Amino acid sequence: MAKIPSFDGRRIIVGITGGIACYKIAEVVSKLVQNGAAVNVLMTDSAARFIAPLTFASLTGNAVFDSQWSFVEGHDPQHIRLAKNADAMLIAPCTMNMLAKLTHGLTDDPVSLVASAIDPVTVPIILAPSMNTTMLGQASTQRNLQSLSNDGFTVLETQNGWQACKTVGQGRMEDPLSLIEALGEALVNKP
Repeated sequence: MAKIPSFDGRRIIVGITGGIACYKIAEVVSKLVQNGAAVNVLMTDSAARFIAPLTFASLTGNAVFDSQWSFVEGHDPQHIRLAKNADAMLIAPCTMNMLAKLTHGLTDDPVSLVASAIDPVTVPIILAPSMNTTMLGQASTQRNLQSLSNDGFTVLETQNGWQACKTVGQGRMEDPLSLIEALGEALVNKP
């Protein structure tokens, strides 16, 4: 079993979008917290249909930011505060829809809103794509992946295997330990 790096004192934002792979993120968040990270979770409406925000509030001890219109703490622009304090951000699963939003600067949910307030060149933003193999192969998806990579986002490779749509192919999200390792690597050179 791979050794999980220490995240002592690191502030990690985990953005969750609406895909069946949401269930894997509970393990990621739990292990980050167990290894010293302060974790804030953001969720799209679609993500909350797959897994309850209460799961992540319980794991992190923090309120989940699941609406850009409600304030969890005070009345400040939370997306700016969260972005300013982050050491890294992980968006997983990162759906075809979220890839398009990030590419084109659309910010109509908490995940894309906070990501828009972070410069991925100075604060690592790791994207873990997850989608059906046909969706992944679309020319628009491939353009978006390349564009985001060019813009400084870290785009993880998808895996080949069984998908919830009962097909086999490329498009599965990385496993939880690989996501944690990717975060650890991204933070190695960050002071």
